[in-house]
Amino acid sequence: MLTPQIADKGVTKHILRSFGLHASRRLGQNFLISPAVVRGVVDAAEIASGDHVLEIGPGIGTLTQGLLEAGAEVTAVELDKKLPAVLAETLRGYEHLTVVQGDILKTDIGALMGGEPFKVAANLPYYITTPILLALLEQKLPITRIVTMVQKEVAERMTAPPGGKDYGALSVAVQYHTEPEIVLDVPPNCFLPAPEVDSAVIVCVVRKTPAVAVKDEPLFFRVVKAAFGQRRKTIANALKTLGVSRERIDGALSAADVATERRGETMSLAEFAAVTDALMED
Repeated sequence: MLTPQIADKGVTKHILRSFGLHASRRLGQNFLISPAVVRGVVDAAEIASGDHVLEIGPGIGTLTQGLLEAGAEVTAVELDKKLPAVLAETLRGYEHLTVVQGDILKTDIGALMGGEPFKVAANLPYYITTPILLALLEQKLPITRIVTMVQKEVAERMTAPPGGKDYGALSVAVQYHTEPEIVLDVPPNCFLPAPEVDSAVIVCVVRKTPAVAVKDEPLFFRVVKAAFGQRRKTIANALKTLGVSRERIDGALSAADVATERRGETMSLAEFAAVTDALMED
């Protein structure tokens, strides 16, 4: 990577002072100050020259610089209205960068990325990690790989197997659409200001077909949401929120070979799929 590296703590502080910037609590900003972590994210993204990358929340350009130097063509969407002007200076001279000011949750990502396959890289604000991830996955975009920095607790939920306290609706959604893997732990001192929690870099390789086949995908996720809506409830009682009779629920569970006293956190994706399909047939 070329110098100066934005990820260097001294360079980051200089940029913040020069532009009168402060980390916004409202926007969940924490500036990355670890060149090693930037390299880790770029390596995890497996960037090849010419790869199209959507970066969410480029900030002052820390990760963006690493992506560009690896040969990526980066489209960066930044919510903070002050930062596009800053990026124009911090990344001056770099080609293959498009900066868009806006809310990623209100952006037509497919149109923005031109319908071509692309990768996603992001240091996501913790308060909005889950909505952004789910929006990316549910839109059926031609994404091949998502590499994100998230709160470590969220990364553990994304990768959790059935049976533990971390397993939930987010686990099912992420594992249905992708193959997730935590590749790097990131301590608080890698950020300015340092957050109060540990972070992790997680790679989600998007599946060409979902992990399980279901006849009705919206119903599948309604079943999953109901199952985890009240974790202490048995699956038979939890599914009442779907508005179907207990007789129909019991029949579907029996057909799927799932005991009525089971709880959602013990059920695999295949079992959720079986229950969904049985409800469809009932």
